Amino acid sequence: MALVPMRLLLDHAAENGYGIPAYNVNNMEQIQAIMQAAHELDSPVILQASRGARKYAGESFLRHLILAAVETYPHIPIAMHQDHGNSPATCYSAMSHGFTSVMMDGSLEADAKTPASFEYNVEVTRKVVDVAHAIGVSVEGELGCLGSLETGMGDKEDGHGAEGVLSHDQLLTDPDEAVAFVEQTQVDALAVAIGTSHGAYKFTRKPTGEILAISRIEEIHRRLPNTHLVMHGSSSVPEDLLAIINQNGGQIPETYGVPVEEIQKGIKSGVRKVNIDTDNRLAITAAVREALMANPKEFDPRHFLKPSIVYMQKVCGDRYKQFESAGQGSKIKQISLDDFAAKYAKGELNAITKQAVKA
Repeated sequence: MALVPMRLLLDHAAENGYGIPAYNVNNMEQIQAIMQAAHELDSPVILQASRGARKYAGESFLRHLILAAVETYPHIPIAMHQDHGNSPATCYSAMSHGFTSVMMDGSLEADAKTPASFEYNVEVTRKVVDVAHAIGVSVEGELGCLGSLETGMGDKEDGHGAEGVLSHDQLLTDPDEAVAFVEQTQVDALAVAIGTSHGAYKFTRKPTGEILAISRIEEIHRRLPNTHLVMHGSSSVPEDLLAIINQNGGQIPETYGVPVEEIQKGIKSGVRKVNIDTDNRLAITAAVREALMANPKEFDPRHFLKPSIVYMQKVCGDRYKQFESAGQGSKIKQISLDDFAAKYAKGELNAITKQAVKA
């Protein structure tokens, strides 16, 4: 079976009350770890790539690695997602390279660092939706800027993220604007700003409500009960991985990620896609440092790449179980992009807001 639209997976997750981890990928070992965990636990898969990943791996290499995953595991429904597209052109390019889902991040202007107006965000996101839905591709939008509610600083990683100090309003998605945004753009999924950020250094202490606003997700879900919500920057930064890294020459200071139990609260309130990258990077780094320190004379890359797959597979497997996507993969009837394009054309997949339901 070919790659499937991400909307197919999110619809099934919503109907059955679970969330799906979306893992960023750059190379073969990462994809192998994700797919082995998904195969073992029968979970649907979202593989996503940033602009940086596409540049690092090369378009053709990345595409064929993901197609190899589809060929190897035809029974697992897999969506290929562009993470944080900075402009319509980036999203169109991703579609031309076989991505079945794209994120148009219009919360920032095309420079990927300047906070954008609501009107700009609606305009560019709607442009992408019109093109994508015509060919069955799913679209994720974002409202609000990722960043720290502790410091007020914007979030920046892999060349994407707001620069400088942001207002509290910019760092939290407004529920009323969320309703208007979904109505005007017809996105398939909405990424919300609640105080999460990319990277390992999310919080200086275990997050509580004033710096991780899970309650904002609950409020948005009340207004948009039929919209798939997305949590970005949702790695949990496991302490055991930090310990292994630091015991083997690393220098990562004390830091806190997003607790799994907080993500689970989000899933109960409409979160269907949970972005995770840092946890997998930490797993790989821990395995590589440990293997190299254990045998300094070893020079075969397979010596440290094999355990990196094992460590990352465990992280992925844990998240599949914790978000309850385990056991769901074989229950999803795989549908093609052409079939989804027809559904969009007939209006069968139009966004339904609470306001529309009342009307």
